[in-house]
Amino acid sequence: MNGEPAITARGLTRQFGRLTAVDRIDLTIPRAQIYGFLGPNGSGKSTTIRMLCGLLRPTAGSAVVLGFDVAHEAERLREKLGYMTQRFSLWEDLTVLENLQFIADIYGLGRSSRTQRIRAKLTEFRLLDRTALRAGTLSGGQKQRLALAAASLHEPELLLLDEPTSGVDPQSRRDFWESLFHLVNQGTTILVSTHYMDEAERCHRLAILDEGRIVAEGPPKTLMADIDAAVVEIDTIATEAARAALAQVAEIVSIAQLGTRLHALLARSVADPALTVRDALARAHVTAAVEHTTASLEDVFVAATGGGLDERRVDARSRSRA
Repeated sequence: MNGEPAITARGLTRQFGRLTAVDRIDLTIPRAQIYGFLGPNGSGKSTTIRMLCGLLRPTAGSAVVLGFDVAHEAERLREKLGYMTQRFSLWEDLTVLENLQFIADIYGLGRSSRTQRIRAKLTEFRLLDRTALRAGTLSGGQKQRLALAAASLHEPELLLLDEPTSGVDPQSRRDFWESLFHLVNQGTTILVSTHYMDEAERCHRLAILDEGRIVAEGPPKTLMADIDAAVVEIDTIATEAARAALAQVAEIVSIAQLGTRLHALLARSVADPALTVRDALARAHVTAAVEHTTASLEDVFVAATGGGLDERRVDARSRSRA
């Protein structure tokens, strides 16, 4: 069993009426790794996770999670899962300790193991001095740590985390990810959805979703090395003029701005991408330093989806029309 993938899905599909939220995706997720879903809102991340934990029945296709068929063995599967939603879902009127005791009751933990595990989780997630506080009074980062403590209290083989760090400060996000790696080192498999590029880059493997489909998949470094585009960096103070000039170049797929720098993605077929950009800027009398550069994960995302994440979404053609 341990040599088998934690998750195998083939042709997994979910429709809501005429809307296809998840469209025939295939997944193979190894054990004891962090596997990430990266995608904009509405890309199918949450729906896929809900199918994999048995909360939604697939419209078509199949999924085997920890050796269980999610369509027919969801109840047995849930005993081996931990699930953490984007929104804090514990009881805000209960204390930190009472929440963990209640979760222990739900999973039927024995009295001796319950006390030991709760104390271990309180220590691990730095909540020992918060046990008597009501959960609703905790900060965002503390709520996040409590939710992860609760989700992992019964020592599940697989943790499903649906955008768990949304709205949390950067330091809390960093600490949270250190906790995830600690769990992986203990043998836990983690599937996490995110819309943060830095978090996606921390995953062992990553699937980029768009409109219900997987449009790119693999280790982040491999995705960046194998991007299906050439990346050119433009350093200029005249970013608007540069963007307007480059929007007229047919070979440019998209443009994203990073401070005073622009990243232009060009088709692989372009013989000299940097020269193409320089010529376009010269015709528009825009002064800029232009060089071919390595791809970032955001470049990979843009190349794979034709857009960007939420407010970071940048499309050269739509910007030129604005």
